[in-house]
Amino acid sequence: MSKIKGYLQSSYEEFAQKATWPTLSDLQKSTVLVIVASVIFALAIFVMDQAIVNVLEFLRTFFN
Repeated sequence: MSKIKGYLQSSYEEFAQKATWPTLSDLQKSTVLVIVASVIFALAIFVMDQAIVNVLEFLRTFFN
């Protein structure tokens, strides 16, 4: 039981005192960056998907 208590205590100390947490402005900048990158990635996938659909539709009408 003392091993578990020691582990939890050292984990708490590391998270509370030794870890360097980002500032609020850093978190906001990172969040905006992730959202923008996600939107760009989603749009790129959408464009590729629509291109594939158009090519397949063209091939379907071409061979029918």
